Amino acid sequence: MLGPVILAASRSDKMRRFVSAAPGTKQVVDRFIAGETVDQVVPIVEDAADKGLEVTLDVVGEDITTPAQAEAARDAYLELVERLKDLGLGTRAEMSVKLSMFGQALESGHELALANVRPVVEAAAAIGTTVTLDAEDHTTLDSMFAIHEELRKDFPETGCVIQSYLFRTEDDARRLAAAGSRVRIVKGAYKEPASVAYQDKAEIDKAYVRITRILMEGEGYPMIGSHDPRLIAIAQELGRQAGRKLDEYEFQMLYGIRSDEHIRLAAEGHRMRVYTAYGTDWYGYFMRRLAEKPANLLFFGRSILTKG
Repeated sequence: MLGPVILAASRSDKMRRFVSAAPGTKQVVDRFIAGETVDQVVPIVEDAADKGLEVTLDVVGEDITTPAQAEAARDAYLELVERLKDLGLGTRAEMSVKLSMFGQALESGHELALANVRPVVEAAAAIGTTVTLDAEDHTTLDSMFAIHEELRKDFPETGCVIQSYLFRTEDDARRLAAAGSRVRIVKGAYKEPASVAYQDKAEIDKAYVRITRILMEGEGYPMIGSHDPRLIAIAQELGRQAGRKLDEYEFQMLYGIRSDEHIRLAAEGHRMRVYTAYGTDWYGYFMRRLAEKPANLLFFGRSILTKG
């Protein structure tokens, strides 16, 4: 399987240099990354709002090595909040953050990440929106969930992400599916060992359905992160069985993937949120998009050959 190989490459500086220099890279990166600056991403948010869509914005970047880089990440999100405030888009756009970008892996990283993310969550709440904490590899999750719990004391709408390929996730889902919670379910996009995660796609999909049922039957607000038509249809049926109205859960898909489906679901009355990443440090995010779907890798390969 190519997925694990690509995920391993996402941590390689040598591969980063090769991919960045490849002649077809920009064409493919532009498919998944909305731009490099706030100015470039704002028109995309406005266009999504005009189409009845919502967005969650991710300033890409991870694996930072200094506290100063973590503070710069905080400041990038605070700049984003100010722009959304100025444009009156706070109710149409939330933010997604990776705590690794806020210093989670550094010395005293748990406290540092919490200190850096709190002002972002506070600023988001002040303009009528919120923040979702993205899930990263399994070694970071206990810290992420603890920060999530701490933030929810003052900002109860703070969301978090769970991943169906991890064995632990069904228990996490039961704990999180409480009144007022916001939980995004995804399959998972990191290279995880067989000791903690399902390796077979069919098993990951089965777990996804079980976890979606837990969330739909719970008291929180499920956010269904998937492009898989079968899983989307199952989520709709599970929502119906749980007696949920269409505005009592939402679908989330990535910018640049199945855009026609974004419009279709919104037209049916579903809340549809587009996960929109931007920034200059795009490599890790880009490689995980290639690993998730072989067609993305084929598209990249054709672009290199065409431009070479």
